[in-house]
Amino acid sequence: MIGNDWDIVLSTVWNSPNFKKFMNNVKEEYKNYTCFPKWDDIFNALKNTSYKDTKVVIIGQDPYHGEGQAHGLSFSVKKGVKLPPSLQNIFKELYDDLGIKNEECGDLTPWTHEGVLLLNSVLTVRKDLPASHKNLGWQLLTDHIIKLLNLKKEPIVFILWGSFARSKKALITNPKHLVIESTHPSPFSARNGFFGSKPFSKTNNFLKQNKIKEVNFTLPKNY
Repeated sequence: MIGNDWDIVLSTVWNSPNFKKFMNNVKEEYKNYTCFPKWDDIFNALKNTSYKDTKVVIIGQDPYHGEGQAHGLSFSVKKGVKLPPSLQNIFKELYDDLGIKNEECGDLTPWTHEGVLLLNSVLTVRKDLPASHKNLGWQLLTDHIIKLLNLKKEPIVFILWGSFARSKKALITNPKHLVIESTHPSPFSARNGFFGSKPFSKTNNFLKQNKIKEVNFTLPKNY
């Protein structure tokens, strides 16, 4: 289903009657309404970053609900799409924190190849209706994914921005891991604790201390 070790780690989920029933409900949504991301992109976060390779998790709420924005990675947009305000603020903090300037393209796919799992809690949404799939059942899966990552022996950094993501802190009980939390990068809250929180340098300092390769947060010019 995914094409990497998530298929093994989540095999009991994929094969359960409840999950198959749930996915049929998601299919109905896609049949009856315009939904995002594209069907084939729903599990891109897992496809791009294997369980074994995950060393950083950035938890989002649900996909962007505008045409052509979402592609299965939290906070990321497709190439050529105008940067949403939250992503603009993430890039501003990245520049202030590490001096890295990413302002041309909002496709964060290169981060996923660095071991950053860009996981939304809810993986789908109806067009122009934020949080419209909040009660569909996705969180049973994504909370389970967070719990499985919590069990890893290798240290992981969990980045929780905003009250929704911070509610997932209760699932992260392994003292080996680092939890970085702040307000959301949205323009409504970024100045209340997101700006100046230095999540990127904190992430790499922690990885370095644990002899894990640091994340290159630079987005290549042409990819």
